[in-house]
Amino acid sequence: MKEPAVSADPTQVLAFETDCHIFDGCGFPGPGLHSFMFEPLWGNADGDGLYFNKVMLLALLGSIIIVAFFWAAFRKPKIVPGKLQMVAEAGYDFVRRGIVYEFIGKKEGEKYVPLMVSIFFFVWMMNLWSVIPVAQFPVTSIIAYPAAMAAIVYILWMTLTFKKNGFVGGLKNLSGYDKSLGPVLPLVMGIELLSNVILRPFTHAVRLFANMFAGHTLLLLFTIASWYLLNGIGIAYAGVSFVMVIVMTAFELFVQAVQAYVFVLLACNYVQGALAEHH
Repeated sequence: MKEPAVSADPTQVLAFETDCHIFDGCGFPGPGLHSFMFEPLWGNADGDGLYFNKVMLLALLGSIIIVAFFWAAFRKPKIVPGKLQMVAEAGYDFVRRGIVYEFIGKKEGEKYVPLMVSIFFFVWMMNLWSVIPVAQFPVTSIIAYPAAMAAIVYILWMTLTFKKNGFVGGLKNLSGYDKSLGPVLPLVMGIELLSNVILRPFTHAVRLFANMFAGHTLLLLFTIASWYLLNGIGIAYAGVSFVMVIVMTAFELFVQAVQAYVFVLLACNYVQGALAEHH
């Protein structure tokens, strides 16, 4: 039996590191959790020290690219914008008017525009790495990154809630207090507190993570299948699988932008709820 090529540590094997094909007497080397794990580029992940891997490198490069893009676009702004400034202004204005103003309002929302624009383009860039050659990995498919961004939004949300409404008013805001509910008020308040304080930040992070994790897994599945079927009569099926790779890549581009939009939309919704006065 022919086995897929593996390294000393099987958890570090990338799904495409194999010379296995159909009819060669080996099984299909499908993607798994090992497809989301990378050996450190620097340091030792098994010890207590610091380490630096491919995902961290992509996150760092993505951040640098975003900062460099907006710095180059706005360092010498012109009344009649050039192409780069025009693209940057369009992206900035899309988040400002299409998301922040729509959910928070122009007066209250203006101060949150820089944060929301930063989150939107960071999430989008981290998603885009999935379809960029050589990188080909969405940073947001590692739960730590969506969780960190959701935590930033959560802290802002809680801070604004109690700052705007006071301690008692903040609790009423989060619990949906409404004395007209009568006997079911305690039950409703408990459910609302559970939803707002625990479930919302959790789902905010998991929604982004799960979509990018699933999308990358599907891309890997069809990519590996194209290679695996490339043998004998399986070549015909490999062509179909490769077409699916192209289709899934196009669909993934759409999902990446939508997930960035939804993440910021929910962040704005939470801020708007925090600023709303409870009656």
